[in-house]
Amino acid sequence: MKKLIVGNWKMNPASLRAAVELSRKIQAFARRRKNVSVVICPPAPFLGSISGISGAQDVSVEKEGAHTGEISAEMAKSAGAAYAIIGHSERRLRGDTNDIVNLKLKRALSAGLTPILCVGERERDQNEHYLSVISSEVRHALLGVPKNKVSKIIFAYEPVWAIGKGSSPLNADEAFHMGIFIRKVISDIVGDSAAKRARILYGGSVEPKNAHEFFSVGKVDGLLVGRESLSVANFSEIIAHAAKN
Repeated sequence: MKKLIVGNWKMNPASLRAAVELSRKIQAFARRRKNVSVVICPPAPFLGSISGISGAQDVSVEKEGAHTGEISAEMAKSAGAAYAIIGHSERRLRGDTNDIVNLKLKRALSAGLTPILCVGERERDQNEHYLSVISSEVRHALLGVPKNKVSKIIFAYEPVWAIGKGSSPLNADEAFHMGIFIRKVISDIVGDSAAKRARILYGGSVEPKNAHEFFSVGKVDGLLVGRESLSVANFSEIIAHAAKN
């Protein structure tokens, strides 16, 4: 299975022109790596204009109607998105509860988008209570999701404490064990077969200097990349590491 590299541009860049140029350069490099899939998640206004495979950074719980400022999963799909990030930690901090994440996940699936479900703890504790946080996020997100749809979901583990400039990334060995834990939770819900097919990404201060270890030691299926996806050179290096694994 191809490695998956997802670039989350957040509220960047400032102009459509810059977004088009950035995506063009990234995809020109990515197309030469046949064993890697690269997805760019730009700000919503740029969805229909960038090069390559795109994804929405978020979708509404609503399908349509009087919801000023909201973007439905169907709209994102119509604009060219193939993926949608659901439950990113920054959205959870702004009020997305587990129930809201569950609704958004089902909206994305219904619209034909591939959800990238983000789960992760805000902080770690010596008694490992954070594991129950992650388990709860996965279980709540999958409530009411048909078993045959679970294989269409990509799971992204993003420990909140490891995200952002100046933060320390998770150790690659820990990423490996967290992947096993998340797969075990999925298995408890839908069985071993579906759990083995699940794709699990890591996100949290991913850089060119640590990307290789997340693949070689962490055994991740891909990476969710934030600020480094705005640099053609750095993002291309991360893609190159994925291609070697």
